[in-house]
Amino acid sequence: MNIFDLSGRVAVITGGNGGIGLGIAQALALSGCDVSIWGRNAEKNKSAAATMVAGPGKVDTRVCDVSDPASVNDAMKATLDTFGRVDGCFANAGIGGGGRRPFIDRTEDEWRKMFATNLDGVFHVFQAAARHMTERSASGDRFGRLVATSSLASLFGTARNEHYAATKAAINALCRALAVELARHGVTSNAILPGWIRSDMTARVIADEKFVGAVMPRIPVRRFGEPSDFGGIAVYLMSNASSYHTADCFVIDGGYTAF
Repeated sequence: MNIFDLSGRVAVITGGNGGIGLGIAQALALSGCDVSIWGRNAEKNKSAAATMVAGPGKVDTRVCDVSDPASVNDAMKATLDTFGRVDGCFANAGIGGGGRRPFIDRTEDEWRKMFATNLDGVFHVFQAAARHMTERSASGDRFGRLVATSSLASLFGTARNEHYAATKAAINALCRALAVELARHGVTSNAILPGWIRSDMTARVIADEKFVGAVMPRIPVRRFGEPSDFGGIAVYLMSNASSYHTADCFVIDGGYTAF
């Protein structure tokens, strides 16, 4: 028996149409998991799904804005109608802070927009998933996986990015709280903290030679991360292998925090 075989499991990945989310979705599908990719851009969703057509896992896509609870509930209902169940929820959708405006000039709108997507979005998605998982648990089907994409910004001081950092630190605390509350239902809850990863969100800074010159010497593996680097941890967390592993913050950073 392969403890990493995800056949018969279903996972939702928000922001699964690109970057880390796509890396997670691809790895899950290759391991036999059926996946539902939720994103705001229908064409981007379709392109992401096309990269997984050859895998054993079925792929579904939903247009969803995680900052809107009605949109999340509609996407969850449609996913359940399609697959009949949701075993894992990877709350990965998020926006970056840019790191350009000083804190004293932060606008109310910027602050609220950041929290609406990065924190409220996780709340909406996790609540919809947890409701379904606890209902299944009541009938004897005790299995659930909640995984949120956080950031090293939740651990370090990040100048001109305090609103982003605050949302990610809150996600860590949310995951720990849910791990304690939902354990009795067979639901685990963990956070993933990426280091510097190549994606649309980081494209601008990674193209900056000065930035690369300052950061690369601090990464022991001497490269930026790739979305595919998150496939292994996603499959582990989705599988039976992680049934006793909950309330953790997984740092995936090439050793950046250790050096």
